[in-house]
Amino acid sequence: YEIMPSLVGSEMCIRDRVPLMVTKPAASELICVGAVTGARGIKGDIRIKSFTADPSAIASYGPLYDKTGTHIYALKITGQAKSQLIGRIEGTSDRTAAEKQRGIQFFVPRDSLPEAVEDEFYFSDLIGLPVEDLEGKSLGTISSVENYGAGDVLEIVGVISGGLMLPFTKQAVPRVDIQNGLVVIDPPDGIFDPPDEEAKESDSVQ
Repeated sequence: YEIMPSLVGSEMCIRDRVPLMVTKPAASELICVGAVTGARGIKGDIRIKSFTADPSAIASYGPLYDKTGTHIYALKITGQAKSQLIGRIEGTSDRTAAEKQRGIQFFVPRDSLPEAVEDEFYFSDLIGLPVEDLEGKSLGTISSVENYGAGDVLEIVGVISGGLMLPFTKQAVPRVDIQNGLVVIDPPDGIFDPPDEEAKESDSVQ
């Protein structure tokens, strides 16, 4: 599977394309391309997690909106540190103001991004989809898509106690039907087994 900004798969895959978007977009048509994770330094810089293939291209798709489409952020990328970008939102001049921006998400209109092709999925298309196993048993819904460095992982909640984290691969997720709103998974053997009794006893002794 492939990933685009908020596209899901084994690799981020966003193509550079700057839209000519001047009217307020509908909130339902916005795609999240990044988020502020914290402040950096004392001059108003922020740390940004980018969801684009080329992280520094986050500001290349036209105006960056809030989730409602009513506010536009003037974001300037100034550098990169480890796996995150360093940037500044216009009007921010000190760390106190930058810290208040933690959690801000940046959105662009969906039509400013390339269409997903076969085996490419937007995060927003997956979130909330019902999940079944190969026999048609309901296992909950997808609540989020994470990536901890080893590939994309689906978080499935609602039925299984404690939820389920599943690699987003064709082997573990053989069917993704966006049109009909369904994801079918084939989880590894033993993933639903109760904790080993000996392990539980050992933990209780400790």
